[in-house]
Amino acid sequence: MSSSDTVRFRHNQAVLVAAVIAFIGALPLASARWYLLPVLLVPLAVGVWAWRAGTDADSHGLRLRALAGQRRIDWDRVVELTTDPRGRAVARLDDGIEVQLPAVRGTDLPRLVSATGGSLPDAADRSAP
Repeated sequence: MSSSDTVRFRHNQAVLVAAVIAFIGALPLASARWYLLPVLLVPLAVGVWAWRAGTDADSHGLRLRALAGQRRIDWDRVVELTTDPRGRAVARLDDGIEVQLPAVRGTDLPRLVSATGGSLPDAADRSAP
């Protein structure tokens, strides 16, 4: 699988549009007094988060992206892909930690598994000596 076979999950782009509108709406307030300029940071941070945050999956593993960082998880560490009670996708790792996958819904799990290039390794294969 090449790098072009990366499956990307992002939040709804309406959040980015709302952040742009909020930024424009905050301009008159922020320009009224110098100490109100930090008000512009809120819609700016929301816009950057909406543009950047999400989950990328390829044949090597998952990359979870947030506002200011990212985390790489290899497929061999993933024991199970499941959903939480709210319908969001969760990856259970081999050390028992559950990691929520940003922007991935439970209905997206088949598309996420297809990014592995086949299927997830069987948990029984892990326990074999």
